[in-house]
Amino acid sequence: MRPPMGPPPPYGPPPGYAPLPPPRPVMPPPQPMWGHPQHGGYAPPYPVMPPRRKSSSGPVLALVLGGVVILGLGAVGVFAATLNNKVKDTGYSNYTTYSPTYSPTRSTTTTTAATTTSSTRTSSSRTTSTQPTPAGPKAVYKLADHPIFATNIGANDFASCPLPTMEYTPAGEQRFLSAALPCIEKAWQPALKAANLPYQPVELQVFTGTTQTPCGSRQANTTAMFCKGVIYWPGTFYASEQNGLRHPGVYLGQLGHEYGHHLQWLTGMMRAADQAQYDAGGFDSPKGLELNRRLELQATCLGGMTLAPFTHKNVIPMDVVNTGLRDASQRGDYNRTPDHGSAPNNERWVMHGHKQNNIKACNTWAASPADVS
Repeated sequence: MRPPMGPPPPYGPPPGYAPLPPPRPVMPPPQPMWGHPQHGGYAPPYPVMPPRRKSSSGPVLALVLGGVVILGLGAVGVFAATLNNKVKDTGYSNYTTYSPTYSPTRSTTTTTAATTTSSTRTSSSRTTSTQPTPAGPKAVYKLADHPIFATNIGANDFASCPLPTMEYTPAGEQRFLSAALPCIEKAWQPALKAANLPYQPVELQVFTGTTQTPCGSRQANTTAMFCKGVIYWPGTFYASEQNGLRHPGVYLGQLGHEYGHHLQWLTGMMRAADQAQYDAGGFDSPKGLELNRRLELQATCLGGMTLAPFTHKNVIPMDVVNTGLRDASQRGDYNRTPDHGSAPNNERWVMHGHKQNNIKACNTWAASPADVS
């Protein structure tokens, strides 16, 4: 069982840019249920090319989340004062631009089964067209010099976000998450528009048993996963007796992280990172793992930004926001594949994104290797 998270830290006004604080001691690893491969994250939404060298990683890996470290107040900065000086083309930006074709409709799904699932859509599904993509916003395959960082835009405030009372059943979790997603999307649309990037509502599938995804099968005894415009959410996994994470803040924090992967997919950074891993020799090469940490820590930072509008207007109780931030900071690699970053770095990035609420604060592609270790 995970150790108690302790009282929420007294988050105050966003501080000025500060140097990255020294790492805190890492706590002992949690129960195996939080380790590889029983984790969520993102799975590559495109067919992943074989590495240029023989890879020991096997099939496409679904990226995972985990780790436990108690969130304290401390100084939480990520070298932002000199970040702009570090931003430069990483060498993975000269790829053909790409933009999926879709209808701007939301789709949510609840699936239940012991071994396989069948989906009943509760609203119209996204459709893929074989026709040429019309002129308009297109994703950009760049990393450190991606144009979205030049917008200096944060997650936009909204006046209200009525959320239902959390009920820890698949249907109750779907109601809660489906109510939060329109608020999150409203917060992020201005940044995408300012950078002339495409927008598509993310889809949500809450499932039990096993479900099939474009990234492979997924069991409900693992955490949430993003794949190709869809968040696959395991019903009752977090609130199970084994995990005991019965707090709406945990759900909101996890949802922010997965939506961060959706932003990476829309902007083109996710596909650029996939290509960069291929160029580096594969997912499990040292450079490939570093790129994966940058991808995951950016999603964590974007998740911190996603929670900012809920704080600014007192849209929901601060206890919910603080719990979401604290839970997001409890991820880390520990004694497994180093593909998500250390627990202290997860903590720093989520708090940096939340306090700065500026998209350039989440440019993990320009960070030093130590800041994404």
